[in-house]
Formats: sequence, structure tokens, C-alpha cells
Amino acid sequence: MSDQEKRAQWTRRLVLQRGLQLGAMGVAAPLAINLAAMSEAAAFDSSDYKALVCIFLYGGNDYANTVVPYDAANYALYHQIRAGAAGEDQAGIALARAALAPTALTPLVAQTLTDNLQYALAPQLSGLKSLWDAGRLAVQLNVGPLIQPTTLAQYQSTNKVLNPLPPKLFSHNDQQSVWQSNVTEGSTVGWGGRLGDIALANNSNNPNSLLTCISASGNAVFVAGRDALQYQTSPAGAIRINALNNGNTGFRDAVNALITRSSTHVLEDEYSVVTRRSIQMEGVVNGALANVNPTTVFPAGNPLGNQMKIVARLIGARTALNVRRQVFFVSLGGFDNHNLLMQDHPNLLARVNAAMSAFYAATVELGVADKVTTFTASDFGRTLSSNADGSDHGWGSHHFVMGGAVNGGRFYGTAPHVSIQSDDQVGQGRLLPTTSVDQFAATLARWFGCNTSELPGILPNVGNFPDTSLGFV
Repeated sequence: MSDQEKRAQWTRRLVLQRGLQLGAMGVAAPLAINLAAMSEAAAFDSSDYKALVCIFLYGGNDYANTVVPYDAANYALYHQIRAGAAGEDQAGIALARAALAPTALTPLVAQTLTDNLQYALAPQLSGLKSLWDAGRLAVQLNVGPLIQPTTLAQYQSTNKVLNPLPPKLFSHNDQQSVWQSNVTEGSTVGWGGRLGDIALANNSNNPNSLLTCISASGNAVFVAGRDALQYQTSPAGAIRINALNNGNTGFRDAVNALITRSSTHVLEDEYSVVTRRSIQMEGVVNGALANVNPTTVFPAGNPLGNQMKIVARLIGARTALNVRRQVFFVSLGGFDNHNLLMQDHPNLLARVNAAMSAFYAATVELGVADKVTTFTASDFGRTLSSNADGSDHGWGSHHFVMGGAVNGGRFYGTAPHVSIQSDDQVGQGRLLPTTSVDQFAATLARWFGCNTSELPGILPNVGNFPDTSLGFV
């Protein structure tokens, strides 16, 4: 059975299941299917709460200066490649080895990595280092989009029928979309949104369907589902329609009447329905948020911190909002560091560190640390080799998983050689992923509540990989 046929089968099963549920209530089938698209959400057969939070680093994060080779032998290779000379000082785009000592990572359970590698985090990630030491942060090594397990020979093969590759590798927009949805730019459904669809289809525990998939970072395909609607919020709370902010009561009332009136035109009427829901949810969301103000201090002037603070407050308002499964999306841009890597990248990582550290502390304060799992993602990794002042577009990368349910303080996946000529990279130190996004996402989906039979509908290539439970959560 092809991937397309699997997806179609899964979609048919979901539609039929939901149609039958409504049909039992005496609703006509076409109407049932239409109502299902906007019906009240459902969670997995449980009364607990769980949330996934995706932190997307737009531009392609430089993996080699985030999780850095630290042992003497591998650091020497790293420095030679990135600085063009032997040494341990900061040079070229290589960090100084002495600066890495405070953030050197010692696994809580003994691990032997490729070439006896030992790693340190970038010096700016001291908060994440503390979470690692506490067992609340894990590092997934060399993960990226794949259609199937792929060797260097298969990557170089001209037979792309037998050896398919992800589409449009190294392209920003396309790889952002592939990471978030398995499909290139133009995709309308992401795997976070598909998780929301599963939550909607399985049960009837989660009344506020609009609050299942939430972006605090504008429009994001990751949290768009087939049925689960993407709800967008600002760092200040629910987003109000601009025209309704006018101080003139008469004008505001006229605009409200105009944009929410019913219409005989199908599309106009649907737009009015969506608008009315948005206005109604503004009051619901902001009313619930008014009672949730964690004392955890989030970093001022940090756009990622601002987004993560509103996510923490929304999670804190989960009871008032009556939700039990949620998927969130936040992001930070600026990681396309072809130039000025040593100037700009440390500042970006400092923002990531402050935001993630504060967010975890807030989940502890709210009593949900083990109910919230946060992970990073990015367009792609970057080249290990230098282009003089930065690094170029790559493929695989290292990513973080954080939370009270995380089996932290250890590495997952296969560490790559520190090389620009080994068979686990495709040139200039562009990592050939040894763990697929599908495997990474499937592990998170299982924790979220999905079962094995539901995974192909969420992650179309997951059946091509033998291990869909990587163990980090």
C-alpha cells in the first residue's frame, strides 16, 4: 500500500468514525461531516492533561556551535575544520575550548558515543545545562527529514525511485514546511495539527476545539489540522479584531454587526461564523488568563520569552478553558547565519536559554512539569565547515527535548563523526540524518496519547522506519 493510500485510508476512517458518532444522534451524514470539521474537541480516553510545545528556530540553527565537541581529540578536529588551524582559542567560527568547560555535558547514565565523543553546550546555554544535570533535558542527535533510512551511497544514487529523498533539500521555506508537515511549502496541514485531529476524533473530553492547536507566533502550518483549527494568540492574550478597538461605540457596534451578520452566500456566512467564534473566544480566553499570572520571571525584551510566557499562562488556564490536550507553536528567527555567526548566534542562543529555562520553571510552578513536553526544531542544521564568517545550509541537526516526563541527562540517536569527509555527511559537514523527523515526532505522539495504528495518518513515512519510540520521553 502506498503512502498516499495509507493517508487516504486513515482519513476515511476518521471521517467515518466521526460521521457515525454524529449519525447516532440522528444527524444527516453530509451535515454530520460538515459539523465534524468544527465540532467540539475530544481528547484521548483519559482525564489527564498533556501539552506539546514546538520551539521553531527559523533560519537553520548552527548545530556545531550549539552542541559542541568537547573532548580533546574531537575538539581538535572541530577547531581545525571551523578555524582552519590547530588550537583551542576562539578563531574563525570555532568557540574556545576553555569557554565550554562550565557547560560540558556528563550523561547521568554512562554512554559511549561515536569516536568517544563528549559534548558541551554553547556557553550561553547554562540554564539548559542545569536542566540536563537535573534529568529534565535530553539531546536528540542528528535528526532531520527522511523518506526512508538513507546511506551516503543512496543519497548519491541517481535512482530516486528506489532511493527517494526529501523534496527541495537545503531550501529554507520548503524545509521549514517539511519539518512541520512532511510536505514542501504550500502545505496546509502540519503534524501537530494532525495530533489535534486525533484528539478531536477519539473522545468527547475536550470541549474547546478552538484551543487544541495554538500558535503564539502567527500563522504556522505545524498547528493546522484537517479538523483542528489553528487558534492564534499574541503574547498579550487573545487577538482582537482591529476595527473593534475603535473608541467610538457607534462605529464599533456597526462594524461588529457588519462582520458577524448571517448571509445566504455560503462562503460569506462561513466567514461570519468564524468571526463570531473569534470574538466569543476573545472573552473566554482573556477571562481565563486574567486569573493566571505565574510569579516566574520571564526575560524582558525577549520575543521567544514573551511567546512562551503566554503559552505558560494558557496552560495554567487549562481548567477554566476546559482542555485536556493541546499543541503549541512558538518561534524565534535570525538563525540564517551565513555571516557574523560568532556575533549573532550567541545572542540568539542566550534568548533560547532564557526563554526555555523560564518556561520550565513556570511549568513547575503551575504543577504541570510532567504534563508538558517542549522540543526544538529548525529548517535544517548547517555546514560544519566555515564559509569564512558563518556556515551554510545543511540537513541534519541536534535538538533539545525538555520537560518533567523527559528521560533527560543523556543523548539519543547516533553522534556524527566530526568530519567533512565521513559517510554520515553529504559534503562540507552537512549531516546526513540518522534519525528521521517521523521517528522523533512519533515518540512525542506516543507520549501525547496516540497509538501505533494512528501514527501513519500523522506521519506518512513512519512505516519506513523500524523504531518509532526513541525513549527520550
